[in-house]
Amino acid sequence: MRCGVVTFPGSNCDHDVYHVLKHVLSQQVGFLWHDKADLKGAELVVLPGGFAYGDYLRGGALAALSPILEAVREHADNGGLVLGICNGFQVLLESGLLPGALRRNRSLRFECRDVFVQVERADTPWTEGYEEGRVLRLPIAHGEGNYVASEADLEVLEETGRVVFRYCDTDGNVDEESASNINGSQNAIAGIVSSEGNILGMMPHPERCSEAILGNDDGLALLATAVGAATEVLGLSR
Repeated sequence: MRCGVVTFPGSNCDHDVYHVLKHVLSQQVGFLWHDKADLKGAELVVLPGGFAYGDYLRGGALAALSPILEAVREHADNGGLVLGICNGFQVLLESGLLPGALRRNRSLRFECRDVFVQVERADTPWTEGYEEGRVLRLPIAHGEGNYVASEADLEVLEETGRVVFRYCDTDGNVDEESASNINGSQNAIAGIVSSEGNILGMMPHPERCSEAILGNDDGLALLATAVGAATEVLGLSR
């Protein structure tokens, strides 16, 4: 699969994503510059973590207005795969490609640590490499990861099964008020998909835990499934 990693001024996880896609999953990958409305034929587009435009105003606000987002929106509207990680999730929300917003963490501090998330669905283009209910250990690094949405949007997300990851404890228990919901997100939401399932936004970083040599490869199945490499890498069928 041909993959494109969007680079904004202030992105700092673009090379992490590139490395996993190219060197771990053996895919064709190129960088996509923020001021060009051209995806260069990418079938999977990744908006990586970082501090796009210095997070001026708020996380993702200016990046959502960049020329590349015009092409990302058209790609998504045509059913193309789009993944937003951390700051990339903020960009997807600010651009309206996904509902809701991300505000300051409940602690009012930048949180950088491993957390646990539960896989709510295993039938999306992103999660078929997991079993429903599996608990993943994934790293986070953000100051604005507290997911909020209107009552109406939350109801739609829940009723249509668009919440794919929730913060939980090591045993998979989900409690919005507990410390396991690290940033205070409504309904302990860590990741959601679009109505068609082709857009995924999530705060944890799967690209930072995709190699066993680093001590954790819980994130690999997500990226491997997205590029159709699950059979080769994980021994799974799509």
